[in-house]
Amino acid sequence: MSQLLRTRWIPVGLIVLAVVVDLVTPHDVTSAPLLMAAPVAAAPLLGVRGIIGVGLTSMIVHAFLARVDGTFGWRAGVANQLTLAAVTALAVLIHRTLRRQDDSARRARHVAAVAQRAVLPRPPSRLGDLHIEARYVPAESEALIGGDLYVVQSTPYGIRVMVGDVRGKGLGAVSAVSADLGAFRYAADESEDLPQLVARLERALLREGGRRGGQQQQEGFTTALIAEFSEDLETVRLVNRGHPPPVLMDAQGRATLLEASEEAPPLGMSDLGSWTSPVDSFPFPAGSTLLCYTDGITESRDATGRFYDPVARLPLVFVRRARGGRLSPGQILDMLIHDVRRHVGGRPKDDQAMLALHRAPSGSGTVPLDGGTAPAASPG
Repeated sequence: MSQLLRTRWIPVGLIVLAVVVDLVTPHDVTSAPLLMAAPVAAAPLLGVRGIIGVGLTSMIVHAFLARVDGTFGWRAGVANQLTLAAVTALAVLIHRTLRRQDDSARRARHVAAVAQRAVLPRPPSRLGDLHIEARYVPAESEALIGGDLYVVQSTPYGIRVMVGDVRGKGLGAVSAVSADLGAFRYAADESEDLPQLVARLERALLREGGRRGGQQQQEGFTTALIAEFSEDLETVRLVNRGHPPPVLMDAQGRATLLEASEEAPPLGMSDLGSWTSPVDSFPFPAGSTLLCYTDGITESRDATGRFYDPVARLPLVFVRRARGGRLSPGQILDMLIHDVRRHVGGRPKDDQAMLALHRAPSGSGTVPLDGGTAPAASPG
């Protein structure tokens, strides 16, 4: 029996409890308050007909119990009947108010979902032999989009990726995400190498901050991890600007943290000084998965204040979930989301954006995508 179906029996349970209480207590003890609670409990659980039915049942049960006890008079009978009728009418009004609020919230969620698809479109599921999955987990269930971002793009210079986190929250952060994505899409197609791409992003973010002015100009910045895959996918090149380093998982589930050789500040801070953007190259073997994420993952804490460590946790969960088989990129991300929630004991405190970029094993005809299959890439 589903949770919703079980909760719908609450009003009936209250009526049954009222009957039991009335039968096991002295005649001068009334169970009318429990009967009055039944239609109120039905307000968020049942429709208008159901609420009225619960109210009428409560009135009939009360009249019967009062007759059995010999207490059906003006005080213990008619007055309680009138009160039950009034409470039922009130429950109907409560139900209609809740329905209007629910409809309004549903429309707001729909608008937010449309905005998310427009501002943060889902990346392609496959580019050549690179299989891609993305997840976005908002800190608040009502907010479907925030200041985290990801983008994957095929360019004349190879497949390029950015995962970032803009400073701030709310509509300002969403606007900044839109600006970052637009700047990356242009720079990724026009830049011959990663340092040139980062320089163009820096200039674009400074111009955007200048147009906004105020605090955005002084303190607006974006932590970013920018990746570029070689044409044969044998190598991944990374530029890390103040962002959590990604994790490389091999086919056996072993995890390696790909840390930057030199620390660099977030994008949009060149007014405070000039920094180089060191490019670090790492092998990307067939069957491996590159996991990129925002600090909503690494800054998640458990009850003791301990941060989530993906390098330590993921191999253990991977072995438990894989059970001798392979996990698809989507399954790995779902596994990560579930493990972070278990670590913190509930919803995350910050938004989480994550990408899984999987290189198909050599000679594999199909690669599972969330439990399904996709045709193999054509050679060459």
